[in-house]
Amino acid sequence: MQLSKLAFQVSKNPPANADTINHQLLVQAGYVRQLMAGVYTYTPLGLRVLRNIEKIIREEMNAVGGQEVLMPALHPKANWLATDGWNKIDVLFKLKSRTGKDYALGQSHEEIVTPLAKEVINSYKDLPLALYQIQWKYRDELRSKSGILRGREFLMKDMYSFHETQADFDRFYAEVKQAYLRIFQRLGLTAKATEASGGNFTEKVSYEFMVLTDAGEDDIFYCDACDYCVNQEIAKVKAGDACPKCGATLQAARASEVGNVFDLGQKFAKDFDVTFTKADGSRDYPIMGSYGIGVSRCMGVIVEKYHDEQGIIWPTSIAPAQAIILALNGAEAYAQEVYQALTKQGVSVLLDDRSESAGSKFAAADLLGVPVRLVVSARNGKQIEWKERTSTTNKLASLEEVCQWLKSS
Repeated sequence: MQLSKLAFQVSKNPPANADTINHQLLVQAGYVRQLMAGVYTYTPLGLRVLRNIEKIIREEMNAVGGQEVLMPALHPKANWLATDGWNKIDVLFKLKSRTGKDYALGQSHEEIVTPLAKEVINSYKDLPLALYQIQWKYRDELRSKSGILRGREFLMKDMYSFHETQADFDRFYAEVKQAYLRIFQRLGLTAKATEASGGNFTEKVSYEFMVLTDAGEDDIFYCDACDYCVNQEIAKVKAGDACPKCGATLQAARASEVGNVFDLGQKFAKDFDVTFTKADGSRDYPIMGSYGIGVSRCMGVIVEKYHDEQGIIWPTSIAPAQAIILALNGAEAYAQEVYQALTKQGVSVLLDDRSESAGSKFAAADLLGVPVRLVVSARNGKQIEWKERTSTTNKLASLEEVCQWLKSS
Protein backbone atom coordinates (compact mmCIF):
# COMPACT_ATOMS: atom_id res chain seq x y z
CA MET A 1 0.00 0.00 0.00
CA GLN A 2 1.39 3.40 -1.02
CA LEU A 3 0.78 6.17 1.51
CA SER A 4 0.32 8.75 -1.26
CA LYS A 5 -2.84 6.88 -2.27
CA LEU A 6 -4.07 6.14 1.26
CA ALA A 7 -7.40 7.79 1.97
CA PHE A 8 -6.73 8.43 5.68
CA GLN A 9 -3.38 10.03 6.40
CA VAL A 10 -1.44 10.51 9.61
CA SER A 11 -1.94 13.83 11.37
CA LYS A 12 0.63 16.00 13.10
CA ASN A 13 -1.78 16.75 15.93
CA PRO A 14 -3.85 14.44 18.15
CA PRO A 15 -7.65 14.83 18.26
CA ALA A 16 -8.81 17.47 20.74
CA ASN A 17 -11.41 15.23 22.41
CA ALA A 18 -9.18 12.21 23.08
CA ASP A 19 -9.05 11.23 26.76
CA THR A 20 -7.05 8.01 26.38
CA ILE A 21 -3.86 6.97 24.60
CA ASN A 22 -5.61 4.52 22.28
CA HIS A 23 -8.14 7.14 21.15
CA GLN A 24 -5.42 9.72 20.60
CA LEU A 25 -2.95 7.55 18.70
CA LEU A 26 -5.41 5.50 16.64
CA VAL A 27 -7.09 8.64 15.31
CA GLN A 28 -3.83 10.56 14.83
CA ALA A 29 -2.22 7.65 12.97
CA GLY A 30 -5.30 7.27 10.75
CA TYR A 31 -6.41 3.83 11.97
CA VAL A 32 -9.89 4.89 13.12
CA ARG A 33 -12.33 7.77 12.88
CA GLN A 34 -14.91 8.51 15.56
CA LEU A 35 -18.47 8.90 14.31
CA MET A 36 -19.90 9.56 17.77
CA ALA A 37 -19.23 8.46 21.34
CA GLY A 38 -18.58 4.72 21.34
CA VAL A 39 -18.90 4.27 17.55
CA TYR A 40 -15.90 4.18 15.21
CA THR A 41 -15.03 3.63 11.57
CA TYR A 42 -11.98 1.44 10.96
CA THR A 43 -9.96 2.72 8.02
CA PRO A 44 -8.00 0.44 5.63
CA LEU A 45 -4.99 0.22 7.95
CA GLY A 46 -7.14 -0.16 11.06
CA LEU A 47 -9.13 -2.91 9.38
CA ARG A 48 -5.90 -4.75 8.61
CA VAL A 49 -5.09 -4.80 12.32
CA LEU A 50 -8.57 -6.06 13.22
CA ARG A 51 -8.35 -8.80 10.60
CA ASN A 52 -4.95 -9.91 11.93
CA ILE A 53 -6.39 -10.18 15.45
CA GLU A 54 -9.34 -12.15 14.07
CA LYS A 55 -6.98 -14.56 12.27
CA ILE A 56 -5.22 -15.49 15.50
CA ILE A 57 -8.52 -15.97 17.32
CA ARG A 58 -9.95 -18.14 14.52
CA GLU A 59 -6.90 -20.39 14.49
CA GLU A 60 -7.15 -21.05 18.22
CA MET A 61 -10.94 -21.49 18.28
CA ASN A 62 -10.77 -23.93 15.36
CA ALA A 63 -8.02 -25.83 17.18
CA VAL A 64 -10.34 -26.56 20.16
CA GLY A 65 -13.12 -27.75 17.87
CA GLY A 66 -15.12 -24.57 17.45
CA GLN A 67 -17.22 -24.25 14.29
CA GLU A 68 -17.60 -20.74 12.90
CA VAL A 69 -21.03 -19.35 12.06
CA LEU A 70 -22.36 -15.84 11.50
CA MET A 71 -25.59 -15.01 13.30
CA PRO A 72 -27.86 -11.98 12.77
CA ALA A 73 -27.35 -8.79 14.77
CA LEU A 74 -31.08 -7.96 14.51
CA HIS A 75 -33.12 -10.16 16.87
CA PRO A 76 -36.86 -10.72 17.38
CA LYS A 77 -38.28 -9.63 20.72
CA ALA A 78 -39.70 -13.11 21.37
CA ASN A 79 -36.24 -14.63 21.84
CA TRP A 80 -35.34 -12.06 24.50
CA LEU A 81 -38.70 -12.47 26.22
CA ALA A 82 -38.04 -16.21 26.46
CA THR A 83 -35.01 -15.57 28.66
CA ASP A 84 -36.41 -12.45 30.38
CA GLY A 85 -33.48 -10.52 28.93
CA TRP A 86 -35.90 -8.04 27.34
CA ASN A 87 -36.89 -6.77 30.79
CA LYS A 88 -33.67 -7.31 32.75
CA ILE A 89 -30.78 -6.24 30.51
CA ASP A 90 -30.54 -2.47 30.65
CA VAL A 91 -27.93 -2.10 27.89
CA LEU A 92 -30.15 -3.80 25.29
CA PHE A 93 -30.91 -1.61 22.30
CA LYS A 94 -34.62 -1.95 21.43
CA LEU A 95 -36.11 -1.04 18.07
CA LYS A 96 -39.65 -0.80 16.71
CA SER A 97 -40.34 -1.39 13.03
CA ARG A 98 -42.84 0.48 10.85
CA THR A 99 -45.21 -2.44 11.31
CA GLY A 100 -45.08 -2.05 15.10
CA LYS A 101 -42.96 -5.13 15.76
CA ASP A 102 -40.21 -4.96 18.40
CA TYR A 103 -36.62 -6.02 17.80
CA ALA A 104 -33.31 -5.95 19.66
CA LEU A 105 -29.76 -5.37 18.50
CA GLY A 106 -27.56 -8.20 19.73
CA GLN A 107 -25.56 -7.36 22.84
CA SER A 108 -24.80 -11.09 23.07
CA HIS A 109 -26.11 -14.14 21.22
CA GLU A 110 -27.26 -16.73 23.77
CA GLU A 111 -30.85 -15.99 22.72
CA ILE A 112 -30.01 -16.77 19.09
CA VAL A 113 -27.48 -19.59 19.28
CA THR A 114 -29.55 -21.75 21.65
CA PRO A 115 -32.57 -22.25 19.33
CA LEU A 116 -30.07 -22.60 16.46
CA ALA A 117 -28.30 -25.45 18.27
CA LYS A 118 -31.67 -27.05 19.03
CA GLU A 119 -31.89 -28.00 15.35
CA VAL A 120 -28.84 -30.28 15.60
CA ILE A 121 -28.88 -31.51 19.22
CA ASN A 122 -30.97 -34.67 19.58
CA SER A 123 -28.74 -37.22 21.28
CA TYR A 124 -25.72 -37.36 23.58
CA LYS A 125 -23.85 -38.37 20.42
CA ASP A 126 -24.37 -34.81 19.10
CA LEU A 127 -22.45 -33.40 22.08
CA PRO A 128 -20.23 -31.60 22.75
CA LEU A 129 -21.00 -28.84 20.26
CA ALA A 130 -19.17 -25.50 20.06
CA LEU A 131 -20.30 -22.69 17.73
CA TYR A 132 -18.53 -19.33 17.47
CA GLN A 133 -18.69 -16.15 15.48
CA ILE A 134 -16.91 -12.82 15.09
CA GLN A 135 -19.71 -10.27 14.98
CA TRP A 136 -20.52 -6.68 15.89
CA LYS A 137 -22.29 -6.20 19.21
CA TYR A 138 -24.43 -3.28 20.39
CA ARG A 139 -24.81 -2.07 23.97
CA ASP A 140 -26.57 1.06 25.17
CA GLU A 141 -23.75 2.24 27.44
CA LEU A 142 -24.57 5.33 29.48
CA ARG A 143 -20.95 6.50 29.41
CA SER A 144 -19.11 5.24 26.38
CA LYS A 145 -15.52 6.29 26.89
CA SER A 146 -11.86 5.24 26.74
CA GLY A 147 -11.66 5.23 22.95
CA ILE A 148 -12.36 1.80 21.49
CA LEU A 149 -12.05 0.14 24.91
CA ARG A 150 -15.72 0.73 25.69
CA GLY A 151 -18.01 1.17 22.72
CA ARG A 152 -21.70 1.13 21.96
CA GLU A 153 -20.77 -0.82 18.85
CA PHE A 154 -17.81 -3.20 19.08
CA LEU A 155 -16.38 -6.30 17.43
CA MET A 156 -16.48 -9.48 19.51
CA LYS A 157 -15.70 -13.16 19.21
CA ASP A 158 -18.35 -15.13 21.06
CA MET A 159 -18.41 -18.92 21.30
CA TYR A 160 -21.11 -21.08 22.86
CA SER A 161 -20.64 -24.71 23.84
CA PHE A 162 -23.16 -27.46 24.74
CA HIS A 163 -22.24 -30.46 26.89
CA GLU A 164 -23.73 -33.69 28.16
CA THR A 165 -22.31 -33.27 31.68
CA GLN A 166 -20.78 -30.66 33.97
CA ALA A 167 -17.55 -32.65 33.89
CA ASP A 168 -17.38 -32.35 30.11
CA PHE A 169 -18.00 -28.61 30.33
CA ASP A 170 -15.19 -28.31 32.89
CA ARG A 171 -12.88 -30.25 30.57
CA PHE A 172 -13.71 -28.00 27.62
CA TYR A 173 -13.41 -24.84 29.69
CA ALA A 174 -9.87 -25.85 30.68
CA GLU A 175 -9.01 -26.26 26.98
CA VAL A 176 -10.53 -22.90 26.05
CA LYS A 177 -8.73 -21.20 28.94
CA GLN A 178 -5.40 -22.39 27.58
CA ALA A 179 -6.44 -21.34 24.06
CA TYR A 180 -7.29 -17.89 25.40
CA LEU A 181 -3.92 -17.57 27.08
CA ARG A 182 -2.25 -18.55 23.79
CA ILE A 183 -4.34 -15.98 21.90
CA PHE A 184 -3.38 -13.16 24.23
CA GLN A 185 0.25 -14.24 24.20
CA ARG A 186 0.25 -14.18 20.38
CA LEU A 187 -1.27 -10.69 20.56
CA GLY A 188 1.58 -9.58 22.81
CA LEU A 189 -0.61 -9.40 25.92
CA THR A 190 -0.25 -11.05 29.31
CA ALA A 191 -3.75 -11.80 30.54
CA LYS A 192 -4.76 -13.00 33.99
CA ALA A 193 -7.77 -15.28 34.46
CA THR A 194 -9.71 -13.35 37.09
CA GLU A 195 -12.56 -14.61 39.24
CA ALA A 196 -15.63 -12.38 38.91
CA SER A 197 -19.39 -12.29 39.27
CA GLY A 198 -21.53 -13.74 36.48
CA GLY A 199 -23.55 -10.53 36.20
CA ASN A 200 -26.61 -10.60 33.94
CA PHE A 201 -25.65 -13.93 32.43
CA THR A 202 -25.55 -16.32 35.39
CA GLU A 203 -25.48 -16.46 39.16
CA LYS A 204 -22.39 -18.65 38.99
CA VAL A 205 -18.85 -17.35 39.27
CA SER A 206 -17.38 -16.40 35.89
CA TYR A 207 -13.84 -15.72 34.77
CA GLU A 208 -12.58 -12.57 33.10
CA PHE A 209 -9.26 -12.31 31.31
CA MET A 210 -7.62 -9.09 32.46
CA VAL A 211 -4.65 -7.16 31.08
CA LEU A 212 -2.94 -4.71 33.42
CA THR A 213 -3.29 -1.15 32.11
CA ASP A 214 -3.93 2.25 33.67
CA ALA A 215 -6.65 2.79 31.04
CA GLY A 216 -8.65 -0.15 32.40
CA GLU A 217 -11.98 0.10 34.19
CA ASP A 218 -11.56 -2.76 36.65
CA ASP A 219 -9.59 -3.04 39.88
CA ILE A 220 -8.03 -6.40 40.65
CA PHE A 221 -5.84 -8.10 43.23
CA TYR A 222 -3.25 -10.42 41.72
CA CYS A 223 -0.25 -12.51 42.65
CA ASP A 224 3.03 -12.29 40.75
CA ALA A 225 4.21 -15.63 42.10
CA CYS A 226 1.28 -17.67 40.75
CA ASP A 227 -1.82 -17.22 38.58
CA TYR A 228 -4.20 -16.14 41.37
CA CYS A 229 -6.26 -13.10 40.44
CA VAL A 230 -9.60 -11.73 41.64
CA ASN A 231 -11.79 -8.75 40.83
CA GLN A 232 -11.92 -6.37 43.81
CA GLU A 233 -15.75 -6.19 43.62
CA ILE A 234 -16.13 -9.74 45.05
CA ALA A 235 -12.78 -10.08 46.76
CA LYS A 236 -12.38 -11.28 50.35
CA VAL A 237 -8.75 -10.21 50.30
CA LYS A 238 -6.94 -6.89 49.91
CA ALA A 239 -3.60 -5.61 48.69
CA GLY A 240 -0.79 -6.74 50.97
CA ASP A 241 -2.60 -9.91 52.07
CA ALA A 242 -1.08 -13.32 51.55
CA CYS A 243 -2.13 -15.01 48.33
CA PRO A 244 -4.67 -17.73 49.25
CA LYS A 245 -3.09 -19.97 46.62
CA CYS A 246 0.66 -19.70 47.25
CA GLY A 247 1.20 -17.32 50.20
CA ALA A 248 3.01 -14.54 48.29
CA THR A 249 1.96 -10.92 48.70
CA LEU A 250 -1.07 -9.73 46.73
CA GLN A 251 -0.86 -6.54 44.67
CA ALA A 252 -3.54 -4.16 43.47
CA ALA A 253 -3.75 -2.98 39.88
CA ARG A 254 -5.98 -1.36 37.29
CA ALA A 255 -6.90 -3.70 34.44
CA SER A 256 -8.95 -3.97 31.27
CA GLU A 257 -11.10 -6.99 30.47
CA VAL A 258 -10.26 -8.53 27.09
CA GLY A 259 -12.16 -11.82 27.42
CA ASN A 260 -14.52 -13.80 29.60
CA VAL A 261 -16.08 -17.20 30.11
CA PHE A 262 -19.42 -18.01 31.73
CA ASP A 263 -20.79 -21.32 32.96
CA LEU A 264 -24.41 -20.85 31.90
CA GLY A 265 -25.62 -24.13 33.32
CA GLN A 266 -28.95 -25.27 31.85
CA LYS A 267 -30.74 -21.90 31.94
CA PHE A 268 -30.86 -21.13 28.23
CA ALA A 269 -31.47 -24.75 27.27
CA LYS A 270 -34.52 -24.76 29.54
CA ASP A 271 -35.69 -21.38 28.20
CA PHE A 272 -35.79 -22.78 24.66
CA ASP A 273 -36.59 -26.39 25.60
CA VAL A 274 -33.37 -27.84 24.18
CA THR A 275 -33.08 -31.45 25.30
CA PHE A 276 -31.13 -34.53 24.27
CA THR A 277 -31.46 -38.26 24.77
CA LYS A 278 -28.89 -39.68 27.21
CA ALA A 279 -27.24 -43.07 26.85
CA ASP A 280 -29.81 -44.60 29.25
CA GLY A 281 -32.69 -43.29 27.14
CA SER A 282 -33.75 -40.47 29.47
CA ARG A 283 -33.95 -36.83 28.39
CA ASP A 284 -31.92 -33.98 29.84
CA TYR A 285 -30.90 -30.39 29.17
CA PRO A 286 -27.32 -29.75 28.00
CA ILE A 287 -24.88 -27.71 30.07
CA MET A 288 -23.96 -24.53 28.22
CA GLY A 289 -20.91 -22.26 28.24
CA SER A 290 -20.24 -18.82 26.79
CA TYR A 291 -16.79 -17.52 25.83
CA GLY A 292 -16.11 -13.95 24.66
CA ILE A 293 -13.13 -11.98 23.40
CA GLY A 294 -13.36 -8.28 22.59
CA VAL A 295 -11.62 -8.04 19.22
CA SER A 296 -11.75 -4.26 18.86
CA ARG A 297 -11.12 -3.87 22.60
CA CYS A 298 -7.94 -5.96 22.24
CA MET A 299 -6.76 -3.53 19.58
CA GLY A 300 -7.22 -0.62 21.98
CA VAL A 301 -5.57 -2.41 24.90
CA ILE A 302 -2.56 -3.25 22.73
CA VAL A 303 -2.10 0.43 21.88
CA GLU A 304 -2.38 1.33 25.57
CA LYS A 305 0.35 -1.20 26.36
CA TYR A 306 2.62 -0.71 23.34
CA HIS A 307 3.41 2.92 22.60
CA ASP A 308 5.99 5.59 23.31
CA GLU A 309 6.18 9.36 22.87
CA GLN A 310 6.50 8.93 19.10
CA GLY A 311 3.48 6.70 18.53
CA ILE A 312 2.19 3.13 18.39
CA ILE A 313 4.42 0.04 18.57
CA TRP A 314 2.45 -2.82 17.02
CA PRO A 315 3.41 -6.42 17.85
CA THR A 316 4.56 -8.08 14.62
CA SER A 317 1.69 -10.59 14.76
CA ILE A 318 -1.00 -7.96 14.19
CA ALA A 319 0.78 -5.01 12.58
CA PRO A 320 -0.86 -3.56 9.42
CA ALA A 321 2.37 -4.36 7.55
CA GLN A 322 5.69 -6.01 8.26
CA ALA A 323 7.69 -2.98 7.20
CA ILE A 324 7.40 0.57 5.93
CA ILE A 325 9.68 1.87 3.19
CA LEU A 326 10.66 5.54 3.31
CA ALA A 327 11.55 6.97 -0.10
CA LEU A 328 13.86 9.93 0.52
CA ASN A 329 14.72 12.58 -2.06
CA GLY A 330 16.60 11.18 -5.02
CA ALA A 331 15.76 7.53 -4.34
CA GLU A 332 12.07 7.36 -5.27
CA ALA A 333 12.64 5.05 -8.25
CA TYR A 334 14.67 2.52 -6.24
CA ALA A 335 12.14 2.69 -3.38
CA GLN A 336 9.42 1.66 -5.85
CA GLU A 337 11.66 -1.19 -7.01
CA VAL A 338 12.14 -2.36 -3.42
CA TYR A 339 8.42 -2.08 -2.76
CA GLN A 340 7.52 -4.14 -5.83
CA ALA A 341 10.17 -6.78 -5.12
CA LEU A 342 9.04 -7.32 -1.51
CA THR A 343 5.37 -7.35 -2.48
CA LYS A 344 6.01 -10.04 -5.12
CA GLN A 345 7.71 -12.13 -2.43
CA GLY A 346 4.56 -12.00 -0.31
CA VAL A 347 5.91 -9.50 2.20
CA SER A 348 3.36 -6.99 3.49
CA VAL A 349 4.87 -3.50 3.18
CA LEU A 350 3.86 0.13 3.14
CA LEU A 351 5.60 2.69 0.96
CA ASP A 352 5.83 6.30 2.07
CA ASP A 353 6.08 7.93 -1.35
CA ARG A 354 4.44 11.19 -0.25
CA SER A 355 5.96 14.56 -1.16
CA GLU A 356 7.01 15.22 2.41
CA SER A 357 10.28 16.00 4.15
CA ALA A 358 12.47 13.23 5.54
CA GLY A 359 11.62 14.35 9.08
CA SER A 360 7.91 14.13 8.37
CA LYS A 361 8.31 10.60 6.99
CA PHE A 362 10.35 9.46 9.98
CA ALA A 363 7.69 10.86 12.33
CA ALA A 364 4.89 9.16 10.38
CA ALA A 365 6.69 5.79 10.46
CA ASP A 366 7.04 6.00 14.25
CA LEU A 367 3.44 7.09 14.70
CA LEU A 368 2.12 4.23 12.52
CA GLY A 369 4.10 1.76 14.61
CA VAL A 370 5.05 -0.71 11.84
CA PRO A 371 7.69 -3.15 13.19
CA VAL A 372 10.48 -2.36 10.67
CA ARG A 373 11.48 0.88 8.96
CA LEU A 374 13.37 0.61 5.66
CA VAL A 375 15.03 3.82 4.47
CA VAL A 376 15.99 4.11 0.82
CA SER A 377 18.20 7.13 0.09
CA ALA A 378 20.58 8.28 -2.63
CA ARG A 379 23.57 8.35 -0.27
CA ASN A 380 23.25 4.62 0.47
CA GLY A 381 22.88 3.54 -3.15
CA LYS A 382 21.36 0.06 -3.36
CA GLN A 383 21.87 -0.54 0.34
CA ILE A 384 18.77 -0.28 2.52
CA GLU A 385 18.80 1.11 6.05
CA TRP A 386 17.02 -1.33 8.39
CA LYS A 387 15.69 -0.13 11.75
CA GLU A 388 13.26 -1.93 14.06
CA ARG A 389 10.59 0.19 15.75
CA THR A 390 11.79 -0.82 19.23
CA SER A 391 15.49 -0.29 18.48
CA THR A 392 17.68 2.80 18.61
CA THR A 393 20.21 1.41 16.12
CA ASN A 394 20.10 0.68 12.42
CA LYS A 395 22.10 -1.30 9.86
CA LEU A 396 22.59 -1.42 6.11
CA ALA A 397 21.51 -4.47 4.15
CA SER A 398 20.96 -5.61 0.58
CA LEU A 399 17.49 -6.07 -0.86
CA GLU A 400 18.01 -9.84 -0.77
CA GLU A 401 18.90 -9.75 2.93
CA VAL A 402 15.94 -7.51 3.76
CA CYS A 403 13.58 -9.85 1.93
CA GLN A 404 15.02 -12.89 3.71
CA TRP A 405 14.75 -11.27 7.16
CA LEU A 406 11.17 -10.14 6.62
CA LYS A 407 10.03 -13.49 5.23
CA SER A 408 11.46 -15.26 8.27
CA SER A 409 10.00 -12.84 10.84
